[in-house]
Amino acid sequence: MSVPVLKASMLSNAGAHAPVLIAGPSLGTSAAALWSSTAAALENYTVIAWDLPGHGASPAATEPFTIAELADAVAGIVSSARTAADIGPGQPVYYAGVSLGGAVGLQLGLDHGGDFDGLAIMCSGAKIGEPAGWTERAETVRSQGTPAVLIGSAQRWFAPGFIERSPEASAALLHSLQDADRFSYAYCCQALAGFDVREKLGDIAVPLLAVAGAADEVTPPSFAELIAEGASHGTSAVVAGAAHLVPAEKPAETADLLGNFFGSLSGAAHLEGK
Repeated sequence: MSVPVLKASMLSNAGAHAPVLIAGPSLGTSAAALWSSTAAALENYTVIAWDLPGHGASPAATEPFTIAELADAVAGIVSSARTAADIGPGQPVYYAGVSLGGAVGLQLGLDHGGDFDGLAIMCSGAKIGEPAGWTERAETVRSQGTPAVLIGSAQRWFAPGFIERSPEASAALLHSLQDADRFSYAYCCQALAGFDVREKLGDIAVPLLAVAGAADEVTPPSFAELIAEGASHGTSAVVAGAAHLVPAEKPAETADLLGNFFGSLSGAAHLEGK
């Protein structure tokens, strides 16, 4: 196993002194399809979104990786952005990730907490699903391709009525799944099969917001509550009328939640390493 190569793109640029949000994707989605609407609503933030291996702009993976190795790669994106002056001295840096991207956020809190001023863990869990289920899905996609999980994903991702109300947004997300590299998707499933940080949540010192969609059956509100209660400085919130992809389903509400939470952290003196 090794640190995978991830590509990031700037979805919005609020200027040299604006806080920076690193946005993470859900399994099967491209960062742009998932986060563009929320990025547009976060007017005072620069939003840099990264793609999973074999998804969106990131190259396909050639070997397995862990959630910890994905977190190392995301920390590398932040380091590179600082070197390139996309993130300047004194600019606050926050992270928000969905589902698998949320799992990466928890790992960032454990392994790279000093790089971030706050974390938002969205539609995710300290453990998601069961290893056998992820192994089965990995084998299905490896042999049949991502179209084999298209219908099931659409049913899990969206609250009732979203596809009819927002056909363009839902189509973009489902197309990103269909276009994902099958082997990279399978490696992501394997990484989730081995992920369980429930006993480590108390080691996350970075202020954390755990967000759930009220209609999410994959990672229901109880998952967000467990994360918030376990973390040293955690709180939780539930978004009505949303399921598993809150930033795409409810971008205005997501922008308000993130803006209010991260805004409240400005200048917080209790952060480790700050």
